[in-house]
Amino acid sequence: MTEHSRIEALITRAALKDRNAFSSLYDATSAKLFSVCLQVLNDQQAAEDALQDSYIKIWSKADRYHTNGMSPMTWLITIARNTSIDRLRSNDCLETLESEKAEAVCGAYLHGYSYAELASRYNIPINTVRTWLRRS
Repeated sequence: MTEHSRIEALITRAALKDRNAFSSLYDATSAKLFSVCLQVLNDQQAAEDALQDSYIKIWSKADRYHTNGMSPMTWLITIARNTSIDRLRSNDCLETLESEKAEAVCGAYLHGYSYAELASRYNIPINTVRTWLRRS
């Protein structure tokens, strides 16, 4: 079996939520995908975070692989590259916000805090939290 076929088979099995196949896919491709993330972000910790986010996307979107017409590595690299670029863009945008609003955005979208949790944390009404997040 060629490497191309092996990776394609692992993606297909991961689409069926086969954890062993997903683990094997990670083992076979993580070094390459990490280098893609590192090349875009130029920061080890950010690249590790982007790699983790990439594999979460791969796990959830594996069933869409065959509909895109890409080779398996191209598909995986595209996910890692786009995830890294998104992370890079979000960091640029967050720097332009006031610190409380940037923290609220990270809390809501990266850490999963609810509006109520953020309202309590910043001692503001829930509607203010909604406004902060929408405008930010």
